[in-house]
Amino acid sequence: MAEQTPVDDTIVVRHPTVQSMKAWTDPQEGAFVETLGFYEPGDGGGALYRVGPLPAEMQLNGADVIPLQNGLVALLIEREAVNYRMFGAIGDGENDDGVQIKLAHEYANRHGIPVVNTSGEFWIRQTNNIPIQTNVSWGNTRFHIDEEFNTQSDPRFIVLDDEPTKTLEDEELLAALLESVRPGVQIIPELAPYANHLITVRDDEDRIGIRAGYKGNRGWAREELFYVEEEGRIIGDIAWRFEDFTSVTAKPCSDTYLVIEGGGFHVSGENPNTGSTGYHYNGFSIRRSRTIIRQQWVGLEEGASDDSLAARHGFYSLSYVYDVTLEDIRLMPWEKSRRDPETPVPHGTYGIGGSRMLNCTFRNLTAEAGWVSWGVFGTNINKNFRIEHSRLNRIDVHFHCWNLYIEDCEIGFKGISVTGGGDLFVEDTTRHGNSFINFRADYGSKWDGRIRLQGCTLRPPSGGTVSVLSYDMRDFDYQYPIGFGRSVTIEDMVIDYSAAPDSEAPCWLLRTVGFSRTGEGNRLFFPTFIQFRDVRVRAREQGVRLMRIPSPYHYDLGRPGGYDGSRLDANCTIEVDNVQLESLTPERPGDPGNVHLLIGSDEPEQYTDELALYPEIHFTDCDGVSVQMTNCIASASFERCSMNVVTAPQLRGELVFDGCRFQPVLQNAEDSIYAVDSVLGTRFTNCTVHAPVVGGEAKPELVNSIGFLQLNGPVEHYHLNTGLSNRVLEYCRDSGIELEPDFIARLKTHHPLED
Repeated sequence: MAEQTPVDDTIVVRHPTVQSMKAWTDPQEGAFVETLGFYEPGDGGGALYRVGPLPAEMQLNGADVIPLQNGLVALLIEREAVNYRMFGAIGDGENDDGVQIKLAHEYANRHGIPVVNTSGEFWIRQTNNIPIQTNVSWGNTRFHIDEEFNTQSDPRFIVLDDEPTKTLEDEELLAALLESVRPGVQIIPELAPYANHLITVRDDEDRIGIRAGYKGNRGWAREELFYVEEEGRIIGDIAWRFEDFTSVTAKPCSDTYLVIEGGGFHVSGENPNTGSTGYHYNGFSIRRSRTIIRQQWVGLEEGASDDSLAARHGFYSLSYVYDVTLEDIRLMPWEKSRRDPETPVPHGTYGIGGSRMLNCTFRNLTAEAGWVSWGVFGTNINKNFRIEHSRLNRIDVHFHCWNLYIEDCEIGFKGISVTGGGDLFVEDTTRHGNSFINFRADYGSKWDGRIRLQGCTLRPPSGGTVSVLSYDMRDFDYQYPIGFGRSVTIEDMVIDYSAAPDSEAPCWLLRTVGFSRTGEGNRLFFPTFIQFRDVRVRAREQGVRLMRIPSPYHYDLGRPGGYDGSRLDANCTIEVDNVQLESLTPERPGDPGNVHLLIGSDEPEQYTDELALYPEIHFTDCDGVSVQMTNCIASASFERCSMNVVTAPQLRGELVFDGCRFQPVLQNAEDSIYAVDSVLGTRFTNCTVHAPVVGGEAKPELVNSIGFLQLNGPVEHYHLNTGLSNRVLEYCRDSGIELEPDFIARLKTHHPLED
């Protein structure tokens, strides 16, 4: 029997359950009711209600608005926190608890209180769009999501903004923005009133990023997003200039962080087979800036498998957000590339997805799988993208990544696949695959900014060509500039062949395409600085190759260089320092297929202008160097290197060798092994000439074919203290060749003008 206790003329009634409260025969308006449980005492659904008439703006729902006798209702009045049991969630595996979970969040949102539900198991079947606008603490709560009811339009949970997005239409402001939004801008004073807003500017009539290989693809509207701080200070580098805007929006960013923590999510794996090629939601759509989601587990139900035939947006999908963090989460990539007789998913399917993201951080995430699964990340327009201390099978930004930072991570078989610009900095990270970073060919393989890999490891899982940075753009009009970065640094890197020790395929530090302008006449940009330093190979003897640049003539380096017959003004520096190079055995001198670095081609071309590639190249502490520079303009210096083959006939530039050892290793030798004539002079300081190795055998008798000296004969170019190896000296003694004083003097010091 219910108790009644008058307190200061207020009636407080206690009922064991909600059902008991509903059966109360004489409810009194204004009374407070405390229940001990929803279905039974102690089930966690106990709550406080107030009795009164049904407010006009409310409807009965059996949860926070419960019908009583005499036309009255019990209104939930919890103001500290709510849980799902208070709204009638059962957790029996049959009920769609999503209905009650949604009511709980709608109540929490109206009253600005958190949802605290730290235990229990709940099943979400057909319920979608569960709105979250307040903090959530799920602790050890487990959710079971029936993916058979996933849809293409509605996520299961949706994290909503506090305020609506505004469309900016003031013509004076728009004119000022059109003038101000450009690369390099840092303050736009006209936007000072929009501090704490995420701004999006867009021109639908200006299409860029046309996707190669997709007939009829219109690409993307030219678009930028950035955040406004005080005084109009903007966060988010601007990459584009605009001729016009078709829309400008300002999205208010919340002034508090919304935190969603805890919970385990078990999904059934069978997305609906509707035949549609669209993407389905199965988890969270995050549309609120300053949101933190952490300490969650996402995976398949025990005994279930991923049988979906449709693609997924991502269990976490972010859209138009600033400063969102996902951390301490285990999730999963989804199957795509199933082999016969299983049916593959026709499109990429993701564990995390989204677009138009700025300053988002992903920390301590785990999402790994084998070859069948697709990428955990699939995003577009993702700026200031940061990943830390995570293990993921893939990181993928299709269109317009700007500033990507990866630190202390392990990336699996699907790799790092991006296009965009800004800073691409990867530190202390391991990648399992044959390419460390693959720049997406369908969007032009472009990276318009700095690239730096430091302290990283690449672990090829099998044979086949390996590349650290892989560019494979097509001869296609992408409607924006494409190229290989503005600077590239690869430092302290290990190529670990432990999983493929028998591989004999080459490993390239940069794998590039052979053209420098497209058929439409669009010139590719090229880095002004490239540095390879301290690169080592583990678990096989075969080292690495550098890159091939067969068409230096038409690149656009963005700064002038040139050559006037007396001097080379370089606009690019290439440094190779302590790199473990592959031991090559060319078929013959000038064999273009067996060199570490190739510049130019057998077919001479005119340099377009002063913006073409005019490099200065520096090798230091490298063994077995093989380079070919044909019909090109360049200067190269080699310090403390062993030189295999140098082919640079009539190089327009200079060659400098300091403390180098010359020992060619060839299958077949010809009359002149080294071709080192250069227009601006070739200099040798403290170098040593060794016996050529031909067909695997040292042949000191071929020293006269070396190309720049003959025993007791001419010594060409500049020399200071050039020496002959002991093997060559032994050959001279054994052959009765007595080195003449004039020849020795020329080795000590020689100037070309003396000839």
